[in-house]
Amino acid sequence: MDKGRIIFLNGVTSSGKTSIVEALQAQDGVFFYVVANDLFQEMVGEKYLRADYWRYLGEAIILMYHTAKLFSDQGKNVLIDGILVEQPSLKPHYGRLADILRDNPLDIVEVACPLEICRQRNIARGDRYEAQSEEQAAMMASGIRYSCRVETDRFTPEQCAKQILAALSLI
Repeated sequence: MDKGRIIFLNGVTSSGKTSIVEALQAQDGVFFYVVANDLFQEMVGEKYLRADYWRYLGEAIILMYHTAKLFSDQGKNVLIDGILVEQPSLKPHYGRLADILRDNPLDIVEVACPLEICRQRNIARGDRYEAQSEEQAAMMASGIRYSCRVETDRFTPEQCAKQILAALSLI
């Protein structure tokens, strides 16, 4: 059985990852299961996140990568809606991701958006704090080998989805 493709959408909060996920799932001819930082964070519970946010979120993120691997091993395509940040509980985050998924077809997509636009989106959303994107950008892992890049300030989520599928030869 062929392994499913894993596409990791990497970008700060409010960069447009989830909108691209929705646009990718709306495409004909390719189907993806989705695993997302936000979904796995919800599995932890507020009490523990308040006690030691990065410890528990780090554990959940590593479990998310193993979940993506499980789907891929079963021949299912997977989208990871996440962010590769370096924190003590995850270091070396990019290295750990690459190690867990070393035998699976992994493409990492850089979801780029100017931080000022992300800040404005955070304010409009109301469920993120204003400087959250800037803080995440400062923690972003370095040396990431991207398969392609999309710019959400210049293109709609649907256009970004088509760019990703074309760049990865999925359409």
